[in-house]
Formats: sequence, C-alpha cells, structure tokens
Amino acid sequence: MANDENHLVYLVDGSGYIFRAYHALPPLTRSDGTPIGAVAGFCNMLYKLIDGLLQADMATHFAVVFDAKGKTFRSDIYPAYKANRPDAPEDLVPQFPMFRQAVKAFGVPSIELEGFEADDIIATYAEHAREAGHKVIIVSSDKDLMQLVDDNITMLDPMKNRPIGIAEVHEKFFVHPEKVVDIQSLAGDSVDNVPGVPGIGIKTAAQLIDAYGDLDTLLDRAEEIKQPKRRQNLIEFAEQARISRDLVRLKRDVPLEDSLNDFLIGPPDAEKLVSFLEECEFKTLTAKVRARFGVEGSTAAPTPAPAEDAALDEASYELVTTREALDRWIDDIHRTGHVAIDTETTSLDAVAAELVGISMSTRPGNGCYIPLRHKGSAPAGELDLGAKADEVPDQLPVDQVMDALKPVLRDPGILKIGQNIKYDRTILERAGGGVTVTPIDDTMLLSFVLDAGSHNHGMDELSQRYLDHTPIPFKEVAGTGKSQVTFDYVPLDKALGYAAEDADITLRLWMKLKPRLALEKMTTVYETIERPLVPVISEMEQAGIRVDADILRELSNDFAERAVKLEAEVHELAGEKFNLGSPKQLGEILFDKMGLDGGKKTKTGAYATGADILEDLAVQGHDLPRRLLDWRQLTKLKSTYTDALQKEIDAKTGRVHTAYHMAGASTGRLASSDPNLQNIPIRTEEGRKIRRAFVAEKGHKLISADYSQIELRILAHIADIEALKQAFEDGADIHALTASEVFDVPMADMDGDTRRKAKAINFGIIYGISAFGLARQLAIPQGQAKAFIDAYFERYPGVKAYMDQAKAQAKEHGFVETLYGRRIHLAGIKDKNPARRSFSERAAINAPIQGSAADVIKRAMIRIPDALKDAGLKTRMLLQVHDELIFEAPDDEVDATVDLVKTVMEGAASLSVPLTVEAGVGESWADAH
Repeated sequence: MANDENHLVYLVDGSGYIFRAYHALPPLTRSDGTPIGAVAGFCNMLYKLIDGLLQADMATHFAVVFDAKGKTFRSDIYPAYKANRPDAPEDLVPQFPMFRQAVKAFGVPSIELEGFEADDIIATYAEHAREAGHKVIIVSSDKDLMQLVDDNITMLDPMKNRPIGIAEVHEKFFVHPEKVVDIQSLAGDSVDNVPGVPGIGIKTAAQLIDAYGDLDTLLDRAEEIKQPKRRQNLIEFAEQARISRDLVRLKRDVPLEDSLNDFLIGPPDAEKLVSFLEECEFKTLTAKVRARFGVEGSTAAPTPAPAEDAALDEASYELVTTREALDRWIDDIHRTGHVAIDTETTSLDAVAAELVGISMSTRPGNGCYIPLRHKGSAPAGELDLGAKADEVPDQLPVDQVMDALKPVLRDPGILKIGQNIKYDRTILERAGGGVTVTPIDDTMLLSFVLDAGSHNHGMDELSQRYLDHTPIPFKEVAGTGKSQVTFDYVPLDKALGYAAEDADITLRLWMKLKPRLALEKMTTVYETIERPLVPVISEMEQAGIRVDADILRELSNDFAERAVKLEAEVHELAGEKFNLGSPKQLGEILFDKMGLDGGKKTKTGAYATGADILEDLAVQGHDLPRRLLDWRQLTKLKSTYTDALQKEIDAKTGRVHTAYHMAGASTGRLASSDPNLQNIPIRTEEGRKIRRAFVAEKGHKLISADYSQIELRILAHIADIEALKQAFEDGADIHALTASEVFDVPMADMDGDTRRKAKAINFGIIYGISAFGLARQLAIPQGQAKAFIDAYFERYPGVKAYMDQAKAQAKEHGFVETLYGRRIHLAGIKDKNPARRSFSERAAINAPIQGSAADVIKRAMIRIPDALKDAGLKTRMLLQVHDELIFEAPDDEVDATVDLVKTVMEGAASLSVPLTVEAGVGESWADAH
C-alpha cells in the first residue's frame, strides 16, 4: 500500500458508471431471462480500475458513490429540477439492486445518502480529503464535478481513461474551475432542467464572467451590457440565474455517516467475488478473477437449481435458535444479495399483529425459521392467555434478532423478496423500531402484473401452478374452528416446516416470475407503478383515520328506527306480516298474492327477488318494492358500516386502519377490507352521514382531492374525440354538451332530464352498456334507448371505433392494455357461452379506461409522499377511494397541501385533455367531499 503520508483517495461516480456501462454493451440476459448487460459492463469497469490500483499500489482509499432514490434538497429550491428526465430504460431498472451487490462483492464501500445526489457526497468527501492534505481522483466525466478540480483534486474519464485537470476544465468552460459554477448558472442545463439565462451559452457566459469577475458583479452591473437583448435577459432573469447557481453548486458539507478511514482499499474476498460473478454468469470475468487471486474450482455456493428441480423437503430446513446460526444466515444473505422473507404473527391485521417468528430462504431447497415469541401449548379448545414465552426454550430475544437483521433489511444492495410483502414490511418495520425495509420484490405483485385476470395470485395457487406443490395448510399446524390457535401456540417442530416452506416457495416463485417481466415487456408497470406503491400503501394503513364512535352509534340507532318504520309500512302494504329478509316469502307476496308482473322462479322454485327485479317493479310505480329497497339499504348500511365500524376502531389509536389489496381487481384498482371503505354510497344522504363519522384529529383538517370525470377524460384521449377533448379543455359541462350533440338541443335550452339521459349514456358507454341496460336505467323503451346509443355513436364515431378495436385486440391477444402498458387478461373473450363472451367484451371496453384511471392515481400516490416531505409538510395521506385521495393536514398547512396535491395529481399523466382535481376541506370526510 502507498505511503500513509501520501494518501490518494479514489471516489467513483457509481451512477455515471451505471449509465456508461448500460450504453457501452449490447443487451444481455442471464439464463433465467434477467437483464444483466449493464451489470456486466459495470463489473468489468470496476474490476479493471480496482485491479490496476492494487497492482500499481497507488490508491489508499476507495469508495463508490451512488445517487439516492427520491428527490433532493434542490427540488425545494426549484421544483422543476430534473423534472424532464425520462424514466430509466425498462431493462435497466431491474439491474439497479445488482450494482450495489456488485460493489459489496468487490469489497469496497457503497455510499449513498437520502436527500443528496452522488455529486454532493463526492464533493464533501473530496473537501474532507483536501483539508487533510490528501490527493483525490474522482472517477467520472460529469461536468458538474469539474467545479471541484484544483491542484489536489483531479478527475478521470472512465471511458477515455483520460485525466481531467485544470487545463481540461478550462478547455471545456473557458474559465478556471472555481468559476465553473458561474458559467453553468448563466448557461443553464436542459438535461437537468436548470433554467439559466435565455440566450446565453457557455462561450458567452465565459466572456461575461471574464469581463466582470463573478456572477453577482455581472448581475449588479447588467445595465452596462451593450447588446440590448443580452442586457434585457440578464436584468429580467437575474433571479433565475441565482436560483440556477444554487442548483449547480455542489454541497461540500453533507452530513456523512462514514468517514474516509472506512475507505481503506485492499484485495477483495476472492471467494465472495467469484460467487457473485458466477451467479451473474459472467464467465470471462470469473475466469480472470480466479486467475488473478488464485481461486481454484468453484468455492462459492453452486448456482441455484431451477425451482422445479430442487426438492421441497422439510428436513432441509433449519430452526435458528443461536446467534451463531443467525450470523451464518446473515453472511449467506450478504453473499447471495437477496433473501426471501416471511413473518409469522398473531393476526392478519398488520397494524395490530404481534411478530411471532421470521422465516428466510436464500436459494431453492434451503430455509430457516427464527422463533421469537412462541408460548407453551394452549389447552384444547381455548388459548392459554397466561402462558409465558419462556415455557418454550431456546428462542433468541426479539430485540437481538431485529438489531442483527436491521442492516440486512435496509441494505440497498440486498433484495428482500416476499409474497404480499406489504404485510411483512409493516410487521418488520414495527418490530424493528421503524427500520425501512428496502429494496423489495413481491411475488404476488409480479404475478398480478403478468397475469391479471387469468387467475388468483395467492401463494397456494401460485405454488400449485408453477411448482406443482401444495403448501402445508395453516389448519394443519394451527387447527380449525374453536380449536384453532394463533401461531405463537404452534409447536416449534410444526412451525419450522410451515414457515420455512413459505420462504422457500416464495423464492422459487420469484425465480420463475421475475425474468418474465423483461421477456414480456412488463417491467415498467411493475417497477414504476406496483413496486414503489408498496411502502406508500403500508404507511397509509398504519396512519389510519380517526372515526367518531358516538356519531356511528347515533346513526345505528337512527337507521334501526327507520328500518322498523319501513318494515311496518311494507307489512301494511302487503296486508300481512312476513320476514322481509326471506326471498321466498317476499316472492310469494309480490307475485302470488299481489300478482305483480315479472315474476321468474329460480332453480329452487322460489321467485327471484334481487335488486334489479325490485328496481323494475319500483319504476313501474309499485310502492312496496321501493320501500323494501329502502329497508334493505338501511339494514345493510347499519350492519356493514355503522355497527361494524365501531368494532374496527383501534383501541390504542382511536382510528380505523383499513387493509388495501393490491392484487384484487384485474384492472389494477385497489380494494379495501376490514373495513371496506370503497363501497360507502357516494351519492345518497345516508352515505354522506356515514362519512361524517370520519373526522380529523384536533388541530387538523381532512382534505378530499378527487379526479373530476377521469374516465371520460381518458376515453376522450384514447378514442381521440375532438369535441369531447375541446369541451374538457374549455371546462364545459360535458354531460350538457353530450345532450346537445346527441339530442340536438341547444345548450341554452338544456333541461335537467335531458342532461341526466346524456350523463347515463356517457358513463354507460364506458362500461359497454347495451340498449337493454340503458332502457332499464332510464326507464324508457328499449327501442328509444337504442336510438340514443346509435345517435351517440354517429356523433362520436371515435368511441365506436375504440370499442371495436378493444374487442378485436382482446380476441386476438386474450388481453387489453392500459395507457401505461398494464395488461388485463379476459379469459372469457372467446367463450362459446354468449353471456360470458358478452361480459368479457364489455370488460374489454371498460378495462383499459378504468385500468388507466387506476394507474394514474397510483402514479400520483407514489409521488405525493416525497412531494410533501420535500415541501416540509407534515400532512399524511390516509385513504384512497376510487378516484379520491383523503389527507389529514395540520390547520396551518391546509392551503399549501391543497395546492401541492392538486399539482401532483394533475401532473400524474400526460393526456391530450387536462386532468382536473377538485379539492375540499373540512372537519370530517363529509364536509371535505
């Protein structure tokens, strides 16, 4: 190693390395289909650099610095900073975690810090090194780093292997490095969206700075500039130049977690490096490393066998009860760079559940279970709530295990894989004192993105489908019915097989599903919509929303009293008492006793009395069916919401914590349960009353932000309907316009009934409504309804063309796509049964529209938390209901939050029509809506 008195610090711009590697090599994939080309280039560049330094005994310190995920402090200064940068290439995104793994495999520090770019971190380390009297070489060709160059700090262009010193900086910017910031402040940067001053390029900027000395002096004396346009721009855009300076000037005082002393360079752990290279299937580089460091044969763990070839054997799983065993597993996780992880708990409610144990797997066929809170066996038929954890020996303390796992859970170079990992992430973060679990992969979401609409995405079904294996049922280890126990009472021998198998299966599914993303061009949907949404939803679930139990009790009593009154009225109309909840008795009253038309018997011999039947009878003017429908609604609202919600209120938080299902509706729409908040009636007075019970914390307000007519806007965009697009652009009443166009009624003469019919057609078209369906909805003859639809298609032929194209695509490919590439498979599109085929055809029309709307609000949800954080706001996003987001904001943040949320939501998609968000504020959800 070089003399300690002559330190030489190498700082590698890892992000620059990545993109140079990506563009330097053609696309490559591993045998399992995973894109690997950029990683190959990255590793070759890194090996060449490190090995050269080791052989020349030049560097004493070495580190690779990456950009952290998310926005930086510069977005606070100028929100449009880097806003125009395109998304990373689809085949590069899945490689990002592997770059961190590669750096660790080479045995050198991998540095990144949330809120700061790599350049700022490099600048700070370079400043520390210079102050200590060390020399620094920055491995990068990034022009922003050239402002750091001086007698002690130089750069090295990794592609041209060319040093960049003071002379080279002068050649590029025509000034000394210390003036580079002034030049960039004037010239701006279109790539990073740094505005600069219009009309001034690098050469002109250099002439001006040479003449006036620095930016401040130039701007103060701008009136002296002879050229009129240049003078005008310098005066008009002076503040913009100063903002640009704040954007391009690198921070040299980043709060660093690691010191230069942690960067001492040395030979890599050759066996660990070979293991990583073999897993990546880099044969040439593996051979070089073997030869260079004298590694004979395969010293690393063998490349995992395909999941279908590796035995699923409980005997191969390990019960981890000692620190030595746990450390061995952690070392293995670091070697492989990924781990399938699963938690066992006392409840399916992630916010209330207690962690019982953790299972892990790093390759097919291995698995372990770490018991944490198992208790003695409970007596048959009941839980022994008095049992103590120490009745089960040899369990590691929870705090000790979590402290050991925290570095793994938050390590950006180790991928954490789970099945519905949102649940496990929440459990682990709660148990780990708020540790952030990242990065993650989710086999449930992988399956959902690849095969939405084809099948369910639970682990049992995926295991059967892809591994031909039936997992151990929960009831086999925990019992059933009254004898079922929570997992903390499951004996360890049974817990081991059940839990470790889950992790093993999850890893195998990941190996099956992840490669398909790139092969089937679904990487973008997964990487930019579904995967980044997981932590957002997790935070929302944990936040919950306050619910006023007193209001719910009042409503329950009110609904009960009204239901009793309606029941009496129905009995009076029927002329006798009967059970309103009995379809059989109701049918006999309606069709036998009262002789109403439309009675149809089911296979059981009873009359059909569904809501559609009762609605038809009510439209015909019969009072009993209408009152019965009102009775059904009240009793359902009482049982489903006003009664049930009281039981859902968390005793500790006073809030309701709904669970969101990310792989539910095939269109990508989120669903919720425990409680289901998606189905509270929106347009009825009763629904509004229920929303009154959802309230803000003291000193806060609830904000409702709702996309206005987003599905109609997406239809106008997709079908390219100029009249509708112009109407949205002008902010016109879209339903009145449609009525005017279809029914040939002047806007000035528009009446409410005509507009209502047009509204029904507008929304009905989205769902592929038939003449029969529209006739029923508007209570008009079917022939008239058909005439309305024909007139609509005649006026808007683009809609009919879109519908025909959507059905044709579905029949040809078996799926339709949203604007963002999400695929919705339609299994019944070629079904011989006309009813099933017709249902799938209607879905083919609606799914791209509804799915695109779901994608848009998800894109907004992903961006909002960082935007709130960057703006220094404490506001929390609490709920997502269809096209609406609910926030809880401190009173003094309401206005700023409304402006920010509307900006982010309206900018979540680039359509040929404007997206409009309507926002309301109030003490309750009802007030805000």
